[in-house]
Amino acid sequence: MRRHYRHLLLLSAGMLAGVALSTASGVLAQREPPAQALPYDKARLLAEVLQRVRTEYVEPVSDDALLEAAVRGMVTELDPHSQFLDCDEYAEVRIATSGNYSGVGLEVQMAAGEVRVVAAIAGTPAARAGFRTGDIVVAIDTTELNESNYREAVALMRGKVGTPVTVTVRRADEAEPLPLTLIRNHVEVKSVSYVVLEDGYGYVRISHFSDTTWKDTRKAIRKLRRSMDGELRGLVLDLRNNPGGVLDAAVAVSDGFLEAGVIVTASGRGPDANFRHQARAGDILDGAELVVLVNQGSASSSEIVAGALQDNGRAVVVGTRSFGKGSVQTVMPLADCEAVKLTTSRYFTPSGASIQDAGIQPDIEIIADPRLDALSSITASYSDPGQSLLQGDSQLRQAFEILKRDRLLQSRAR
Repeated sequence: MRRHYRHLLLLSAGMLAGVALSTASGVLAQREPPAQALPYDKARLLAEVLQRVRTEYVEPVSDDALLEAAVRGMVTELDPHSQFLDCDEYAEVRIATSGNYSGVGLEVQMAAGEVRVVAAIAGTPAARAGFRTGDIVVAIDTTELNESNYREAVALMRGKVGTPVTVTVRRADEAEPLPLTLIRNHVEVKSVSYVVLEDGYGYVRISHFSDTTWKDTRKAIRKLRRSMDGELRGLVLDLRNNPGGVLDAAVAVSDGFLEAGVIVTASGRGPDANFRHQARAGDILDGAELVVLVNQGSASSSEIVAGALQDNGRAVVVGTRSFGKGSVQTVMPLADCEAVKLTTSRYFTPSGASIQDAGIQPDIEIIADPRLDALSSITASYSDPGQSLLQGDSQLRQAFEILKRDRLLQSRAR
């Protein structure tokens, strides 16, 4: 398969994704001999089971449905992140790089027959309604979700702009399911927002990684610098509830803050699955202090960035332990409009550590105050957006204090 048909993804949320071309090589992995043809007896077993179901199952099932179910089962049994994508699901995978859609702005992960909320995209109806990472979606309008229809959840949340939809969630601290009514709107897949926190100090939030993330991050920092007459002394980079996205975008963001050093390495069976990304000279902050904020919703690509900046001593990572997803998925288009998403690599931070299940451990742990914690969108309606954001976000407020303290310590050391 030619390289431009292989898309590398780093995802924790199956319904928010990006596509990117893998670049480098470097990490050596032992290559196994070519797989032999499928044993005849196993092929016969599959055909025999399909025939039994066709003729004796209590209700008729079409051949198309049976074969798709067989393929889905084969792929999903490999690991939680590998997946067969039908035409609609493959279209979902490309949304992050294709513009916008009409819906509620909720990023979800489908696993074990449940629809789990990974994050609400900033500025969307879902974010304004207060959805939290870890919420379990149990119903959409009058449709209760179960193992037979949970894959329809995203389609059910889509709809015409201005129309209402009620999403009912099960939440750990609520005794009863919680219905949240939203009005569908245009959801723009923009991954970067920014604000001035205080004179000389900026804030950049990356909600997910898409093809435009580094360009938008660079633009945000330039605008912050211009608003401060060129003097940017420190920056908080917020990666909380960032479920991942395009691998190349995470590499570019990491590279943008580093002068040198390894960013990430990966090891897999195929030649494209082995790579090593190295930073090039050119720190967009010119050495200004950097604090990276993560939490349990920070996964995959966001963990690559946090790990690269932490291991290279470029940033102080604060918050709570991240999600812990250390694998790379490759989306491979199939016939017609379908695709298969396979785990093809395991990636490692510059120190050689795998974050699979372990996550990124912050240098300084910051626990959110549930009374104040609110990841609000940045809007121009605030008279002082930076102070409003700080007042409503206890973790960010503490991260900002650490940023200013480290800047003061560095200046005294000089």
